[in-house]
Amino acid sequence: MKTFVYTPRGVCTRRIEITLDGEIIQEVKFMGGCSGNTQGVAALVAGMTATEAIARLAGIRCGFKSTSCPDQLAKALQESILDEK
Repeated sequence: MKTFVYTPRGVCTRRIEITLDGEIIQEVKFMGGCSGNTQGVAALVAGMTATEAIARLAGIRCGFKSTSCPDQLAKALQESILDEK
């Protein structure tokens, strides 16, 4: 298992910690942001492959912003996969 730490850009969340077992997401922790929403996203992606989560979350926007916490999670997962290779 590997824990990856990502610093999001353009959102309220200050930090995302992702624990992966291979490509399977074991746990996601958001520091900051809308607690209920980030807890919900974290619970929904647990057990999902990183590739599936990226496909579902990439490009989601928050209001007028060009990104969102789910979109930033997708970016973090993309970086973690690139780190593996």
